[in-house]
Amino acid sequence: MNTQKSYTVDEATKRMERYCAYQERCHKEVHQKLYEMRMIPVAVDQIIEHLLLNNFLNETRFAQAFARGKFRAKKWGRNRIVNELKLREISKYNIQIALKEIPDSEYYKTFEVLAEKRMQQLTSEKNLQKKRKKLADYLFYRGWEPELVYGKVSEVLK
Repeated sequence: MNTQKSYTVDEATKRMERYCAYQERCHKEVHQKLYEMRMIPVAVDQIIEHLLLNNFLNETRFAQAFARGKFRAKKWGRNRIVNELKLREISKYNIQIALKEIPDSEYYKTFEVLAEKRMQQLTSEKNLQKKRKKLADYLFYRGWEPELVYGKVSEVLK
């Protein structure tokens, strides 16, 4: 027996309004949530249109908040932010707008602080090649650009 609750379009709309008001969402997350609520495609389109018209759902705003948040909280580089936004099916245009949320000066300062912090953690590693690789891997994983990473690796570990 199926015990999953079914929703009217109005109930689902109200629920999605709360879902979007709580935190910025992308279209893909909203689609997924409505799919999990077992809404039919016509209802999904109707609810998403309502959310867009009433500014509950705004892909540009989502991308900007995402870029700011991941950069400040998780210290992600631009590459990682771009890849994560692409996974969420955000348009190239909105990705470009989102990246403007990160000031260059703050970006490079954060990179330096992150690289230095990682270097401090690697003081026990005696093998220079392994140390370089660990530093580079760490920075690449976080999405920093190759020219920054290689520049730092060669500068720090002489």
